Amino acid sequence: MLNRTQITPALYDYIFDVSLREPEVLRRLREETSRMPESEMLIPAEQGQFLNLLVQAIGAKKTLEVGVFTGYSALWTALGLPPDGILVGCDVSEEWTGIARRYWHEAGVTEKIDLRLGTATETLDCLLREGQGNTFDFVFIDADKVNYLDYYERALQLVRPGGLIALDNMLRSGDVLDPKIKEPGTVAIKELNEKLHHDERIVLSLLPVADGLTLALRRA
Repeated sequence: MLNRTQITPALYDYIFDVSLREPEVLRRLREETSRMPESEMLIPAEQGQFLNLLVQAIGAKKTLEVGVFTGYSALWTALGLPPDGILVGCDVSEEWTGIARRYWHEAGVTEKIDLRLGTATETLDCLLREGQGNTFDFVFIDADKVNYLDYYERALQLVRPGGLIALDNMLRSGDVLDPKIKEPGTVAIKELNEKLHHDERIVLSLLPVADGLTLALRRA
């Protein structure tokens, strides 16, 4: 197996310098979120930009996000959508999404975002009952890890054939390698990784981006 480039702090800064095109409103949202006690839940800037690229590359118009937090990834996604695009966001926190709403308004994407507060599984089931199965182009899952399998199975029903599901934190900072770690979220991610490896309903790639980003393309 080939050795891969080790991302040192200096090399990470270089990646920022030569590739990151983070709008100022996103930079300020990232910096505000970085000062919060829950800042580890924030995706890095280069991952947000990658989500924006994916949305544009597949021509997405209707997207779904499970786990909004302060709205950083949602804002990256919304900025990649066409004027008539829509993002349905699922979260449980009025406080965190209150921050998100401020920046969405400032960025002019409020009309593109349908924020639904409540348990994500209930929201996803509601979307299915509304007849929205097979209609989403892109889904980003970045919420509580214990329920990832439930979110994935529902996302697979909601995304259209040829649509893309992205799942964050699929390497758990390397904890997936340690059989002694029994933390429920890590165990759930390890089990999901195994399931995805053998799931013939999708085309699969697990990328070493940030904390591990899995891309699952629903087969026709």
